[in-house]
Amino acid sequence: MYHVALVMLDYTPPTDSDIWLTEIIGFNYLTIALLVAIFFTAIITRIFTMWLTPILLRKIITSDTIEETAVRDSDKALGTAFGVGFSYILFDDLKTAIGQPNSNVMMPDLFSSLVPALLQLIVAIAIIMWALRLVELVKTIVMIIDDDDELDGTEKTLISAIQSALRFVIIFVGSIFIADSFGLDLTSLIAGLGISGIALALAAKDTISNFFGAVTVLLDRPFKVGDWIVVGTSEGEVIEISLRTTLIRTSLDTVISMPNANLVNKPVENYGKRRWRRWQTQLHLDINSDPESIENFCSAVLEIISNNEFTTKVDSSFCRVNAISAQSLDVAINLYWDISSGIQEREQRELLILSIMSQAKANKLEFYDGRIRQQR
Repeated sequence: MYHVALVMLDYTPPTDSDIWLTEIIGFNYLTIALLVAIFFTAIITRIFTMWLTPILLRKIITSDTIEETAVRDSDKALGTAFGVGFSYILFDDLKTAIGQPNSNVMMPDLFSSLVPALLQLIVAIAIIMWALRLVELVKTIVMIIDDDDELDGTEKTLISAIQSALRFVIIFVGSIFIADSFGLDLTSLIAGLGISGIALALAAKDTISNFFGAVTVLLDRPFKVGDWIVVGTSEGEVIEISLRTTLIRTSLDTVISMPNANLVNKPVENYGKRRWRRWQTQLHLDINSDPESIENFCSAVLEIISNNEFTTKVDSSFCRVNAISAQSLDVAINLYWDISSGIQEREQRELLILSIMSQAKANKLEFYDGRIRQQR
């Protein structure tokens, strides 16, 4: 391409040569014509790229959802990047030809040094815009991988964290190219950023620990929004997972802001991952109760437990007399709720307790009350 450009620039038309070499504002007509040709070449390259990009992406990408996100508006940014990039190459050849012997190219030094920087800046901005649009693919990919087709709080936070990190990397790398287009010394700049980065890392140690704690929580997923967890002395429902803290609403309706670093360094007990909910209680029946009535009572209670649609592990459930004292006979009850909601568990437990009381009355059993004994 370089040799072709030189041949074109050394070529002098046989007629009207004085017109092509006439100087105007530091240019000649030949240079202006070549600049116009480069401009229209850039436009044609941009249009061709915008037409070709969707075709190639649709052949490469099989997912319709990803294709819609990747192709949408990306052709414009890529078209601009390729069009301006190609014009940068042509202008660089044109600029090189100025110093060649017998060259007819003429342009001011300020223009020849300013235009390449401007073209490089436009290319960098176009690529940054294209890359930032592709960041939206993170959400699309997570939606495809997700089984329930519904993003919970943890997945939304994971998407936000990945997108933020990608945007930072894209803007950081793009800034380096933009700085290079202005002729800044990248070696000194990167060295300065390295020293500043170390100082910043030391000053923001806790913030960085919380960020990596959030990444660990989002990747390992020990809990999700809506789970009831216990971390140290803190207990409550997870209502939000952010990059720095996790918010926990306690049973007193207060909100605990838990640094994510603590979630990595401390054991986390997650009630939301229970396969079942165990419930145990003990009944104190009057010592003078009829043994046959107690036996019938225990069998009836066990049958109620077995027939309840919200109980599980029936073989491990029991209702049996397990202790005797001078004042009472103690009956132990053990069962397992197959319930994911705490509200539903409380409702079923209430119904079960009322059924137990009904069975006690049906078998003419009385519960032991030490206060009544003392009055007698």
